Amino acid sequence: MDFLLLLRLLMLLVPQPVLGKLRMKCPLNLDHQDGEKPWSYYRPGDLLLGIVISPSTISLATLPFNMAPSSQIQFSHNGKERILYMIFNIEVVNKNHQLLRNCTLGYNIYDNYLNTLGTSDALLDTLSTGEANVPNYSCGRKDNLLVILDGADRDISVQMSTLVGPYKVAQLSNRIASEALNDKSQFPFFHPMLPKEGIQYPGIVQLLLHFGWTFIGLFAPDTEKGENFMRTFTPMLVKNRICVVISQQFSMTGHTAPLRGALSKWKQVNVFVHFIEFDSIWDRILPFHSALEGLPGPIEGKVWIMTMLGVYLMTKDRRLKYVHSIWSFPLQWKKSWQKDNAYEHYFFAEPEFQDEYFQCSLSKNIFSVKGQRRCTQKTPLDTQKKENRMWLANGVITYSVIKILAHAINAAMSNFKRRRKKGEERLGTPRLQPWKFHPFLKKKELYNHSLLKVYLDQNGEVAADLRIFSRVVLPKDDPIDKELGSFERQRLRLNQDALSQLKLLNKSLPQSKCVEKCQPGFVKKAREGEPFCCYDCIPCPEGTISTQEDTEKCTKCSDDQYPTKNRVQCIPKRITFLSYEEHLGIILVSFALLLFLITGLVLIIFLQYLETPIVKANNRDLSFILLVSLQLCFLSSFFFIGQPKNATCLLRQTMFSIVFSIAVSSVLAKTITVMLAFLASKPGNRMRRWLGKSLANSIILSCSAVQIFICAMWLGVSPPFPDSDMHSQPGEIILQCNEGSVIMFYVVLSYMGFLAIICFTVAFLVRNLPGAFNEAKLITFGMLVFCSVWIAFLPTYLSAKGKSMVAVQVFSILASGAGLLGCIFFPKCYIIILRPDLNTKEHLLIKVGT
Repeated sequence: MDFLLLLRLLMLLVPQPVLGKLRMKCPLNLDHQDGEKPWSYYRPGDLLLGIVISPSTISLATLPFNMAPSSQIQFSHNGKERILYMIFNIEVVNKNHQLLRNCTLGYNIYDNYLNTLGTSDALLDTLSTGEANVPNYSCGRKDNLLVILDGADRDISVQMSTLVGPYKVAQLSNRIASEALNDKSQFPFFHPMLPKEGIQYPGIVQLLLHFGWTFIGLFAPDTEKGENFMRTFTPMLVKNRICVVISQQFSMTGHTAPLRGALSKWKQVNVFVHFIEFDSIWDRILPFHSALEGLPGPIEGKVWIMTMLGVYLMTKDRRLKYVHSIWSFPLQWKKSWQKDNAYEHYFFAEPEFQDEYFQCSLSKNIFSVKGQRRCTQKTPLDTQKKENRMWLANGVITYSVIKILAHAINAAMSNFKRRRKKGEERLGTPRLQPWKFHPFLKKKELYNHSLLKVYLDQNGEVAADLRIFSRVVLPKDDPIDKELGSFERQRLRLNQDALSQLKLLNKSLPQSKCVEKCQPGFVKKAREGEPFCCYDCIPCPEGTISTQEDTEKCTKCSDDQYPTKNRVQCIPKRITFLSYEEHLGIILVSFALLLFLITGLVLIIFLQYLETPIVKANNRDLSFILLVSLQLCFLSSFFFIGQPKNATCLLRQTMFSIVFSIAVSSVLAKTITVMLAFLASKPGNRMRRWLGKSLANSIILSCSAVQIFICAMWLGVSPPFPDSDMHSQPGEIILQCNEGSVIMFYVVLSYMGFLAIICFTVAFLVRNLPGAFNEAKLITFGMLVFCSVWIAFLPTYLSAKGKSMVAVQVFSILASGAGLLGCIFFPKCYIIILRPDLNTKEHLLIKVGT
């Protein structure tokens, strides 16, 4: 009740003449307060399109009440053409009965002056069907408002959606939409016809990477859009390892000092990405030109990559002196648009159209304090066919949106008629309500009718294929246009023929990077305190390669491969082992055979002179055992030569250690026999009973048995096996025997060394026993050579690698055996062969001093 009383009170306060005006929309004859430029263009139709565009701008943000708005309003660049596009394309659709059947489209085109106040006025007017701007109040003419066509600025589009959303009026946008409008929960009636801002950003990144432009600059206005561009685009560049060394937002005040400082520091930056509005490119070029003008030295032409989805026409100008080319990403058109029969025959012939085709008058809403100049279309626009299609191409986007709208209207009207046939027929002319029309705009197949290559991506958002368009600046001529490729389905495609033509024009693309590329075989090393695109090139570490330029990490070769000298390729390693074919193997085999034959010759000599005193002296059986064991020692060296196999790996160390233990045990038995024989020669000494073959055999058997037991444990616990060493020598795979248990290997050597030391000690102690022929002296020298060889063996063996280790052990076997053979048996052979006069019992008797 309080609300009704308040409403009645307000009605009483309104003068009666005013109340009469609310019943009928009638023109008022007022002065032209708004100047010459109209606020809206109107034409009636069966279905009305409310269209809000921004062909004009207001120079001042605040409109003073004491100044007429006309003095502050001016058409923006090609602003009048934008009005023509709308009117022309609506007429094309109305005349094509295949596109729109049984109804006509009317329009109410509003100029919002690129501000929120003008937008609010336009929306209130189009939502009000009466004289006054009162939404939901019907008086006078009733327009069937169907949809709002949004051709305004992106930020203003949010305001429009907020206002028209509660009325469930669908809003179609033929411009790049704001990111906020993608939220369908807040803006369910908004339908973008073009992709959102940023559809070209992945294409720009791929373009930079393709040409190796990793050192770039970013420019954007100091507006909310510019900040959003910097916040969105910079992480994409950093993620793809592209350095942004110049990142600047600036106003159009002409202050170029910060820009000049950045350009002078990074002269090697030749590519710049500009977030730029369509009609401000010259305002951006001027400070850029002024900043470069004052820098010393030659300056290479800079590549401009602009984010706008369009092409900017330009002619020769001195401000383009430092510009190599200007790149943009206009939307791709389908080839079918050139064959569109409806579009083929209609072109504007008369640009000054207001006086001839429209009747303009100043009207004033009853609740408004200002008048607005409206123009109503009175006759069809005059058209004629032209050969030049450039003007036509600029209106394709608008025509595409109107065409999609026409198909949606046909679908909605067909559905409406089917429902009427089912019993829902009512009196009066059928009217298509906006909220009933909205579901038909949500169908995906409508985008197939677009003349642009638009589609819905996997997220259900509008995407589009783009062209890569370059306007190349020439020194003495107007810039020329080159279509260098496309960005289709998020993939970059470049036209190599067009790129080759740039070289013919002496306009090769400049480089934009901090350093030259690291060649294959090198890896990048970051410079401290500089951007990550600035680095040094160092060779790949040992064992690694790099096959690509500017690699950040070298690749390690597999174990069976090794890098080439320049570290660009992995090649198979050469398999090596101590073989019989190589020189070292042949030398060792020759020495082994020679020593084996010499030992056999000594054995034959001893057998031939078996009954001579020098052979019989000091237990000839021990001499034969020693000679045979030395022969086996020389033959055991053959297990170490050749490709390692299971049998050779199992036998080489065990055979060597057991045979050498028998040989050393035989020498020890000889030494002890000499010592006991001397002691037994003294009167009253009881050592005589120890003399004989039993003691010698016991020494050999017991000492050898211990070594055999150790080797048996070795083979039982962790036996040797064939193995390959891939890392000791570069470029080689060394086939060798893995000892299994290294501890057991050194236990075997230690025991053999223990026997040798005991033998050497005993022989050294009895070396001075009296006698013409003292074999203890020969044993002492023989064991001295033996111990010296094996003491030198240990450090040499541990420091050697690969087959050198095997060669060291074979050499030690041959040298130590040759030492025993030479020191013990060669003096005897000398006496047997060359001095038989000394080979007598009398000479060998021990002579005790008086």
